[in-house]
Amino acid sequence: MHFTTERYPVLSYEPVPPPTRRNLPRIQHRFSRNTKPQEARRDAVKRAFLRCWSAYRERAWLSDELLPLAGHSRDHFGGWAATLVDTLDTLWIMGLKEQYWEAVEVAVTIDFTMPAADDMTISVFETTIRYLGGLLAAYDLCGDPRLLDKAAELGGVLYGAFDTPNRMPVSYWDMNAATNGHQQFASPQALVADIGSLTLEFTRLSQLTKDPKYYDAISRIMAAFAEQQNATSVPGMWPYMVNANRMDFHSGSTFPIGAMADSLYEYLPKMALLLHGSSLYEGMYRKAADAIVEHALFRPMVPDDADILMAGKVHADTEQARLDPSVEHLGCFAGGMLALGGRLLESTAHVDIGRRLAEGCVWAYEASPLGIMPEDFTVVACANQSACVWNESLWREDMRERDPKAYTALGAAPNQNAVSDEMKLPVGLTSITNTHYILRPEAIESVFILYRITGDTALQDAAWRMFESIQNATRTEIANAALSDVTDMAAPKMDEMESFWLAETLKYFYLVFSEPDLISLDEYVLNTEAHPLRRPRRGFWGWG
Repeated sequence: MHFTTERYPVLSYEPVPPPTRRNLPRIQHRFSRNTKPQEARRDAVKRAFLRCWSAYRERAWLSDELLPLAGHSRDHFGGWAATLVDTLDTLWIMGLKEQYWEAVEVAVTIDFTMPAADDMTISVFETTIRYLGGLLAAYDLCGDPRLLDKAAELGGVLYGAFDTPNRMPVSYWDMNAATNGHQQFASPQALVADIGSLTLEFTRLSQLTKDPKYYDAISRIMAAFAEQQNATSVPGMWPYMVNANRMDFHSGSTFPIGAMADSLYEYLPKMALLLHGSSLYEGMYRKAADAIVEHALFRPMVPDDADILMAGKVHADTEQARLDPSVEHLGCFAGGMLALGGRLLESTAHVDIGRRLAEGCVWAYEASPLGIMPEDFTVVACANQSACVWNESLWREDMRERDPKAYTALGAAPNQNAVSDEMKLPVGLTSITNTHYILRPEAIESVFILYRITGDTALQDAAWRMFESIQNATRTEIANAALSDVTDMAAPKMDEMESFWLAETLKYFYLVFSEPDLISLDEYVLNTEAHPLRRPRRGFWGWG
């Protein structure tokens, strides 16, 4: 596939700024030299990984994903072997060098100029975080120049999605139309995570190739986000959907930090680290973090009165921002983000908030019958974050308002445990709006980051309980599968094993039990698919 001459060429590129002269704050805890890996736990994670990798290798090789029940495969990320590319760095990190080099020999032959799947419309965001991030991380770990060449090939392809009148990218990009020279426009309904989460990968590609066009491409997007950050209905945050075609990044009334928005916020402090200091990204993150803490976080009312926090959604459809205590598994990334950002900004308060958020997700895991947090649920938000006493009457009233028919059918349930059993709700949750668990990584991601920042081994113990619960509930005859209902062990599994199970979830479990200098947070930033990109140092241009 050969792309036509650009309709809207860039005449002058903004270069990647060199690393600043100041020393950035230390991110990781100062572990003792005697800190050892928890070998038994780490080996159990490695065995689970190898079992799934072997099943993919035998039954779905070169396809995007393994179907863990049927034992077949499916392609829905371009057909470029998403699981293989997404998992390269996990193989390296786990010391599986034979499997790693076998996969590299395949990866460097992929033709990214032509989707292997029938549908030639690709998600620029997913292709960037899974494929481009995977190739760049593998190069940063092993230094094989073929991987950088392949990343540059893919980057060149993706750059075609930016050929619009205002240089904002097309989120879901028809490669066939682009090849045939059709005019393209940025979406009037673009998710902020889709267009605001290309920064790490495109910046790292420019650092390594010395080609500024990739950094220039994302800098135009982020300049618009920065310019309009204080013009939204919740200053500091952005609505989840924006009009990229008209460059309207502030209109809208719904402000989640989970689905559709998460990695936009996640990448702000990580960009400051990747650039070794950036007043732009540090300033954007500071504004966003302050707004999130003020408006989106809350203490849930739970039966053990645990001092935890959770992340909800913010609605600004009235004069005053209104909190919606709807909690998403995707939002569990926020604990790690605030802790990492707290280290960057030297804010112990934000590190503590991040810890309480991570503990909130651990609480949700352990409150579930299967020991696994559901995809989406609701709770009662406490009046403040400092003190909150369990009130069964308030809990019952919130359940009744959310599902009056089911609650009325209970009759006079004698106690909260009886209500919980009848409603299939853990005590404390007032509804489960999505009972699935699709092997997501966000909770263990934050637990891992908090462990590396605090050095608290209690987080490793929590991680182990989470891992055992996930393994017990999701294991199939050949691999692991998503769950349709985390409240019912008898509920059928779903025939899905997304590539992030191997790329993220099991990687984080492996790292939390490993020696602290393996993928140190003072040497790498991890993209939203857990791909470690090496941080530059003063005097070194990108390590390229």
